[in-house]
Amino acid sequence: MRLYLASTSPARRALLAQSGIEPVLVSPGVDEDAAAAAERDRLGRELTGPELVALLAVAKATAVADGLVELADGSGLDGIVFGGDSAFEVDGVLYGKPHDPEVARQRWRQMLAAGGGTLWSGHCVIDRRVIDGRAGARSVARSVAEATAPGTGGAVRAGNEPPVRPVGALALGPVAPVGSALVVDGDRVVAVDSAVLTFADDMTPAEIDAYVATGEPLEVAGAFTIDGRAAAFITRIDGAPSAVVGLSLPVLRSMLLRGFGIAWHDLWAQ
Repeated sequence: MRLYLASTSPARRALLAQSGIEPVLVSPGVDEDAAAAAERDRLGRELTGPELVALLAVAKATAVADGLVELADGSGLDGIVFGGDSAFEVDGVLYGKPHDPEVARQRWRQMLAAGGGTLWSGHCVIDRRVIDGRAGARSVARSVAEATAPGTGGAVRAGNEPPVRPVGALALGPVAPVGSALVVDGDRVVAVDSAVLTFADDMTPAEIDAYVATGEPLEVAGAFTIDGRAAAFITRIDGAPSAVVGLSLPVLRSMLLRGFGIAWHDLWAQ
């Protein structure tokens, strides 16, 4: 079964490959800043971390699933489309990609002063399997909203339901740090996972400058990567480590199983 990755992130692709899944890469072409600004204007307030990453994950997956971008080989979709997004929150402030070296340095100083922060990871999967010659848009007259308690590693657990929440792209309700939430809505499943990170308390200005000079932190949420040079500066992770890389593998597995009845091993490359 094909998994279409609505992303150009090398980290997400590598993470899936290490798990035995070879995704089809499709650039979604989403203007993330514009999408977030439009949603802020609609709501009349700033977005929370879970809202932001869910919004952008849905936008990316939808752009590919609804044919707003073409596949490289010109073929049609036949499989599951996944879109993801990440943001790092420190003292109530959300950090995306810094882009600029000086911005990255300033963020590292702020993150070290706070001691750590929460990594929010948004996920959206859309069913675009072709069944009997037709694209399989499921009709599901049910919803699921489940959350984890702190300390459970961020995986969705059955039987631990939060207060009733309306179903929709962003109707996941409050998500606590080191918690997750999942909603099934027709042919789409949306979920948010989180992990709390603690940084080394003896990181020096010279180490910050050296790390920023590599260019690695400029195009990643929070200005760091756990699977790269910054790994030595992170002393603790509470939550799924894969969520920090770019997508929570335990949550993605639950989304596929609970939403579409797809077993994780069905996606493994043969």
